Amino acid sequence: MSDHAAHVSAETVRGNGQGSGRRRGGGKGDRVMVPPAEFRSYYGRPIVKPPVWTHDVAAYLFTGGLAAGSALVAAGADLTGRPALRATGRVAALAAVGASGYLLVKDLGRPGRFLNMLRVAKPTSPMSMGTWILTAFGAAAGAAAVAEAAPYLPRRGALGLAARALPTAGRVGGLVAAGTAPALATYTAVLLADTAAPSWHEAYPRLPFVFAGSALASGGAAGLIGAPVAEAGPARTLAVAGAALELTATHGVEHRMGLLSEPYRTGKAGRLLRAARLLTAAGAVGALVGARSRAVSALAGVALLAGSAATRFGVFEAGRASAEDPKYTVLPQRERLAARGDA
Repeated sequence: MSDHAAHVSAETVRGNGQGSGRRRGGGKGDRVMVPPAEFRSYYGRPIVKPPVWTHDVAAYLFTGGLAAGSALVAAGADLTGRPALRATGRVAALAAVGASGYLLVKDLGRPGRFLNMLRVAKPTSPMSMGTWILTAFGAAAGAAAVAEAAPYLPRRGALGLAARALPTAGRVGGLVAAGTAPALATYTAVLLADTAAPSWHEAYPRLPFVFAGSALASGGAAGLIGAPVAEAGPARTLAVAGAALELTATHGVEHRMGLLSEPYRTGKAGRLLRAARLLTAAGAVGALVGARSRAVSALAGVALLAGSAATRFGVFEAGRASAEDPKYTVLPQRERLAARGDA
């Protein structure tokens, strides 16, 4: 921390009701002459640099999770003989990862920057690892989705050979995509926690669980929307389990990080996360009670998708808010200094 930031930290806490304000006279009950501290930095700028990412990144967080969850649903359906659920999961995974690639390139500014990131693999960089994970997942998910065209190809000639080979290639691609899915679902949480935004950084033990639960809920939701109820059992189970994990982990982020939980409960982020909680809970209940109704299952899936999206956007907004307000940098620093001094 710079000398000026240290000075701001000390002065901020010194005037924050700690009993060190200057009083007139000295008798009991005299009026405090020092006004309440204002949390600000040099020229009113934030102490840490706020993220420069746009809402395209928040949408990328959602589509990446949807792709990962859908791939897991598709692989399970393939192994248990549920063709409609398998097709739904594979198509949803390909569409979502395609949207993720578009959003990532849009944020980077031009496709060449994405390709340049593939020139090296840097294990210590979440962005570098994420680029490779997205690329590997996209190739595998694409192979799995293309295999769904096999029944529509002619049975003679070169296309006939392709039609006979596609199911095997699709299964391999689907299993590879499912194996990569956990990394795709959670690497974005590591990416956020690796920044200087205080409420993202402090949430590093819990944020991967939030994103994993959100991914499972959204993947299960896609299965509930696209598959008949006779085949949607695994998607239903995955959706409910993911919703439970998402709600539990989000509650921890909102209430168990002291002051740095506040941005998750207030402002735009708070409104989004409250809406996410209602939508996710309603979707989980609908998934349970709608086991015999295609309409109820589809509505539950829509609610779960909307809840997953609201969770990602809420987390995104909370991190930005914590970086823009100096108190979320100053007070935790002061608490850590005091704890070290007591030790």
